[in-house]
Amino acid sequence: MDVRQDPLLECLVLLTQQSQRPFSAQVLVEGLPLVDGRLTPKLFLRAAARAGFAAKVAQRPLQKLSRLLLPAVLLLKDEQSCILQKIDFEKGEAEIQQPESGGIVSVGLDELESLYTGFVIFLRAEYSFGETTTRELDDRGGHWFWSTIWRSARIYRDVLLASLLINLFVLANPLFVMNVYDRVVPNHAVETLWVLAIGVLVVYLFDFGLKMLRAYFIEVAGKKSDVLLSARLFEKVMGVRYDAMPASVGAFASNLREFESIRNFLSSTTNTVLIDIPFMLLFLLVISWIGGPLVVVPAMAIPIILVYALLVKPRLRRSIEHTFTASAQKNGTLVESLTAMETLKTQRAASPMQGRWESAVGYIANWGLKSRMLSSSVVNVAGFVQQLASVLLVIAGVHMIMEQTLSMGGLIACVILSGRAIAPLAQIASLIAHYEQSLKALKTLDEIMALPDEHEAGRRYIHRPELKGGVEFKDVAFTYPSTEYGALHGVSFRLQPGEKVGLIGRIGSGKSTIQKLLLGLYRPAEGAISIDGIDLNQIDPTDLRRSVGYVPQDVMLFAGTVRDNITIGLPHATDTQILMAARLAGVESFVNQHPLGFDMPVGERGSRLSGGQRQAVALARALLHDPAILVLDEPSNSMDNASEETMRRQLKGYLKNKTLVMVTHKMSLLDLADRLIVVDGGRILADGPKDSVLEALKQGRLQVRK
Repeated sequence: MDVRQDPLLECLVLLTQQSQRPFSAQVLVEGLPLVDGRLTPKLFLRAAARAGFAAKVAQRPLQKLSRLLLPAVLLLKDEQSCILQKIDFEKGEAEIQQPESGGIVSVGLDELESLYTGFVIFLRAEYSFGETTTRELDDRGGHWFWSTIWRSARIYRDVLLASLLINLFVLANPLFVMNVYDRVVPNHAVETLWVLAIGVLVVYLFDFGLKMLRAYFIEVAGKKSDVLLSARLFEKVMGVRYDAMPASVGAFASNLREFESIRNFLSSTTNTVLIDIPFMLLFLLVISWIGGPLVVVPAMAIPIILVYALLVKPRLRRSIEHTFTASAQKNGTLVESLTAMETLKTQRAASPMQGRWESAVGYIANWGLKSRMLSSSVVNVAGFVQQLASVLLVIAGVHMIMEQTLSMGGLIACVILSGRAIAPLAQIASLIAHYEQSLKALKTLDEIMALPDEHEAGRRYIHRPELKGGVEFKDVAFTYPSTEYGALHGVSFRLQPGEKVGLIGRIGSGKSTIQKLLLGLYRPAEGAISIDGIDLNQIDPTDLRRSVGYVPQDVMLFAGTVRDNITIGLPHATDTQILMAARLAGVESFVNQHPLGFDMPVGERGSRLSGGQRQAVALARALLHDPAILVLDEPSNSMDNASEETMRRQLKGYLKNKTLVMVTHKMSLLDLADRLIVVDGGRILADGPKDSVLEALKQGRLQVRK
């Protein structure tokens, strides 16, 4: 098994078998961030959802466990667990299933109580409507983004309540000022002044506390949503079908990074402003109560600002969309240049890239300037209208004071409340800009979330814990996405388990395409591919790739050590497994000469290793989990003759019971193959024993296109 002993995972595998929908351990944990190679109770819930279970962790005494909720997973001491199948309180016994053996045994409740931590995981198989479970129906009914935000609805409800109180407390200041001017000053009531001052101070303290709590709860809700959405988004990216991946990695990464704009829009400041805007009506009502007709001034100022903001909004949206698209292209240029720096330098290609970069930057700067000017105009208009409203209020208020229909304190209170009512609108420009950017980002992320998954919702894969290695292509045709010319046309061949075949042919004939189709990276447009007699579409991609070891022509290593790169697909492999794979691939020959051994750094993309060393590490990575099928694409094109001979000799013995599909142009490596398939123009030109095919090629009986 490709994962270390994990009682929780083993319990889940047993439960899937009991529910007549067996899953392998690798499928259940593929892509999950395991902790020390194991499931945690929290990760168990995510793994259970993949198997069609609704799961919940609860703290429950053993005596209060209902028989109706069984079977359930009990969390035991020392990070152990078991499945509680039955419990009999009258007899004081329970039947548990041990993950190590899978057997069911009876134990006394006292003994089980001494091992039980008090935490249990309840599971319920989702009801299935044909091919679709209720969970999948719920997911389709709820948006990936808004359904996650809805989980924090209770927090936002509390925030709304706090905002109501905070905006009520705002009234304390103008009312305090009004009473001081109208009652305290004319009557020299110092004692009343102190009473009012103490009262307003208490209100301010409550106001301060509520604002801190409101900010805290908004940030907590934002953090919760951020963690959930980020995890879901990255999980989606990792699960997207390879043939559906966007063409530009840099633009794709830029679009993913725009999630930050959505998170910023949900920040404390934005939420505070959005929540405060509806309370403008409250302040207008208070102004009407104090100043009567004076409410007309702020009541007219507010729609003027809103109308101008709405007029600017379409132009602002257009400029943001142009900036968004250009930013993705700029990031694509940056990523492409950094990954191909060696080529740019050696081929003197810096000038075209510099031109593309400056063109994108200039385009972004032009539209960015328009966006900032539009945003600034809304801010300036709001400020101007707010100042104008204050002047008009004072003018009208003075006339009312002269007519003795308004006091001086009342006028001051109305001016303060008017400013408070209009203040949120002054931030409307930044809100509109953030909203448009977030809306564009959300639409882009929606497109990403709509990309097809490798694990299709509702599909029930055939459980294949092990593959023997039989392969069959039947009339397979394939065309790469966004291309018109077909890469394969009617390709058919069959490999028996343990058979070793070499794919040979000219460059671009379709050899590597056959291998990628075998790996499930692409799907044939016509025909069918089967493994051990089962259609490839019916085998879970995780089960398939666990049984297939692949060495690509262009090796990609990751920053870290040699050990990290060998074990990247099997992080908790034993030293014995690592040494065996390293010996077979020829990695030992260079790590033994380094003082750090397997801990020697490889650099980004393996830049500190030679091409041959990178290929050796890639081969060791493919051999580590002892696959039934080995797929090699020019595995030694960067190796010297001695290294290639060592690798060939080691693989000769290892491949005794393995299926081999190898692409190579080197005659020396054909010693590993017993059969050759000649591919030309996307078609099978010849297929037969190695010696016969080579002889036919030598005599010119096979006409290969030129």
